[in-house]
Amino acid sequence: MSDPDPHFSNIAIVDDDESVRVGLRSLLRSYGYEAHAYDSALALLASGALGDYHCIVTDLQMPGMSGIELLEQLRRDGNRLPLILMTAFPEANLCKRALQNGASCFLSKPFEANELLRCLNQASGSFPTHAEE
Repeated sequence: MSDPDPHFSNIAIVDDDESVRVGLRSLLRSYGYEAHAYDSALALLASGALGDYHCIVTDLQMPGMSGIELLEQLRRDGNRLPLILMTAFPEANLCKRALQNGASCFLSKPFEANELLRCLNQASGSFPTHAEE
């Protein structure tokens, strides 16, 4: 795989499981992405760095604010940042709700690296360019 597009290379990872954050960050960096990890959706929102990211990869079930709640909050705020949801407990109704609310992709844990890369490629096609903002 070639290096990621520099206009779509900065990824936020949100998961309450430290081992998932560490593993995904390492995986994404090995493919040339810049990856920053947060232990909760609220931590990401409070960071003030949301505008620095090209995509969010988040767990669905987390304390405080779920991945779907994060997605819905972003959309209410008018933020079209691509978001990839992942979960160890895939349910058809949650997948449908996520996709209806604008999730770029829905991954079932565990997943292969190529599945995440496919989702990132798909998400890059929906990343708002400066001309669209």
